[in-house]
Amino acid sequence: MEVILLENILNLGKIGEKVLVKNGYGRNYLLKTGKALRFSKENKEFVKKKKNELINKNLTARKEFEKICSLVDKKTFTFFQECKENGELYGSIKPKQITNLIKEKTNAEVVPSQIILKDELNMIGVFKAIINFHPEVKATISIKIDRIKAN
Repeated sequence: MEVILLENILNLGKIGEKVLVKNGYGRNYLLKTGKALRFSKENKEFVKKKKNELINKNLTARKEFEKICSLVDKKTFTFFQECKENGELYGSIKPKQITNLIKEKTNAEVVPSQIILKDELNMIGVFKAIINFHPEVKATISIKIDRIKAN
């Protein structure tokens, strides 16, 4: 499926570019969320006329995300969990729990789908995570998992 992008999308393209995507991704994500239009001469002209407006909208969104990014970038968030003798947790820490802790500590709005974890968080230790706010704005955080202190 050929589409014209209405916003910058990481690993896909920039505003106004014609890209080829799989049908399901195009229909179920790009078109449904308003991030792209089907490629046609009419839509190409429409995007050409609206390109400056779309770029300004993108800049505004990027500035807002940069403010949020500055609140969380290079910070460490600590979880206290019960664990086994060998340091394994009884469950793993999920992106939803991370977003809740970030909201509690910094009052920054982060969506679980923006969090990219390299490892599963199921052991005691310090892990790195990337928060992908915008194709041009990323924050790196540390997630520290510690034992619950015995009373």
